[in-house]
Amino acid sequence: MESVQQPNELGERFTMSWTAYVRPIIIFLVMVVIGLALTGTRDWLGAIFILFWLSVCVVQILTIRSIVLYTDAEGVWVYRGIFPWSKGMFGIKWRDVEDATFVQNFLSWVFKSYTVRVGHRFTKASEIVLPHIRRGSDAVMHINERHRHACSAEQAENLA
Repeated sequence: MESVQQPNELGERFTMSWTAYVRPIIIFLVMVVIGLALTGTRDWLGAIFILFWLSVCVVQILTIRSIVLYTDAEGVWVYRGIFPWSKGMFGIKWRDVEDATFVQNFLSWVFKSYTVRVGHRFTKASEIVLPHIRRGSDAVMHINERHRHACSAEQAENLA
């Protein structure tokens, strides 16, 4: 499911950790070194090269900042995008959520930055997988708890 509008009633929100910014910054620094080497050949070529990679880095950082994992009464959703043509949300309704898990290793435990996976009951193509989620372990517990409540409410509604 994809939509462009953010709902008004948001549940708990989980954003990206600072560890998500490390890769674009390192790539930018490497490209600055290459750009400085290019200034030895032509000054304008190195400046254009560095400005290009600066803009790429800024877009990547703003895109990372825009990613939000959240829950509401309907399900689990991811909102992302900075440009009008890339803004949108996708997710899984509670009735289709299988479970939520997170990948834990030493670095994710130290930095509290986990890869969160929200499985879809019927297809792997529709599952949500987000790396570098701040407090990802808390996100998984929250999602599983909300899913349990949604399923028990649905069962009680069907019995009535």
